[in-house]
Amino acid sequence: MGLCAHCHEVHAKSNKSLGGSDSITRQTRGTLQYRENTQNRYLSFLSTSFVFIRIRLSSQPGLALHYGFAWLLIPIVTTLKQTALYDLAVQTGAKMVAFADYRMPLHYGQGIIQEHLHCRSKAGLFDISHMGQCLIKGRSAAALLEKLTPGTQTRLKHGQQQYTVLTNADGGIIDDIIVTNFSSTLMIVVNAACKDKDFRHLRAHLGDECPLQELNEHALLALQGPKAEAVLLNYAPEAAHLRFMNACHSDIDGIPCTISRCGYTGEDGFEISVPEHFAERLARLFLADPWVALIGLGARDTLRLEAGLCLYGHELDATTTPIEAGLSWLIHHGNHSFPGVGTVLDQLQNGAARQRVGLIVESRSPVRERAEIFDDKGNLLGHVTSGSYAPSLGKPVAMGLIDSDAAIIGATLYSQVHNRQVKLTVCDLPFVPHRFRRS
Repeated sequence: MGLCAHCHEVHAKSNKSLGGSDSITRQTRGTLQYRENTQNRYLSFLSTSFVFIRIRLSSQPGLALHYGFAWLLIPIVTTLKQTALYDLAVQTGAKMVAFADYRMPLHYGQGIIQEHLHCRSKAGLFDISHMGQCLIKGRSAAALLEKLTPGTQTRLKHGQQQYTVLTNADGGIIDDIIVTNFSSTLMIVVNAACKDKDFRHLRAHLGDECPLQELNEHALLALQGPKAEAVLLNYAPEAAHLRFMNACHSDIDGIPCTISRCGYTGEDGFEISVPEHFAERLARLFLADPWVALIGLGARDTLRLEAGLCLYGHELDATTTPIEAGLSWLIHHGNHSFPGVGTVLDQLQNGAARQRVGLIVESRSPVRERAEIFDDKGNLLGHVTSGSYAPSLGKPVAMGLIDSDAAIIGATLYSQVHNRQVKLTVCDLPFVPHRFRRS
């Protein structure tokens, strides 16, 4: 699951963020510096709301004012939330940005590329506490949730997880979520920008029979990378031996944790839910290991892009179905009760008009979200949903939503970067193979 839609370029990179990589040209550094500056202004704007006030202007003694009206634009600054690891992030030199109503680390001292490569080779520790966590209690919780998703939560055994989506009446995606079964209780993790609407949606359909408890006082950490298992083995051996998409309750140095073997980087790893007053102590415990380094949202985004994983607000939204998004594998044929089932099953059988694809960019600069995609005759085929420099590959990549007839592996398509035409090659996803531990 993804980061969320409030900020559509958290992977913008400054010269410092690039860590001085020789594979990035000076032109690209300048482009990314400009994008980061633009991003920061955009993020600052997001934390401010505005009120229009209509006032009446009237003549005053001795002044030549006529009666009339004027509009005043009054800015109201919204206080951003902080996670339990905010102080640790600031102490370690993180560059903080506004993201989904939170102050979150874009990157730490190393910069985005170095953090990205560290996670691919060692172990990265992510603060993802801005995401929503909740419990749904009751024996019928799984059966009721199954009516809202194309999954089969009733088939989950104790400790098993399932990635699925909440759908609307048109088959579009309200959000992508992860569900964990703990007998008569389901634990659900949702995207940060969607959590309020998700919780309202769930409460409206689950009713009093299965009360929803928001875990607002819990933090969420992700330990990701090829060394993650070895690190966790020192503290929670039973959790370190979990298989992919399984979870358990455990104890780390006296800290109660819920640990799941999952993540959104394409690497093996774990997500750890913990009461927030223990979060910093747990983080420092992991950071004492020389293999572990803090990783910000910027690298988390480039990691998930290389892994070909969808991000809500980019590849997924209320107008895009699971079939169009390339998520047909999460449709379980025994479930015919979820919203939009007619549209989804029709597309599953007959194909969808649009399709998510991978794109190799023949340019030094990335193509960005919403950039239009054309064929060689100039016909509009779709648009880019995510695009960035891929540190593991040393070149830009992207994902896009295009006409299914054009979604042919090896096909040449076109887009624009800085008013210059660039070539795109349709390719298989993921760009970098997944390394989840499935056995």
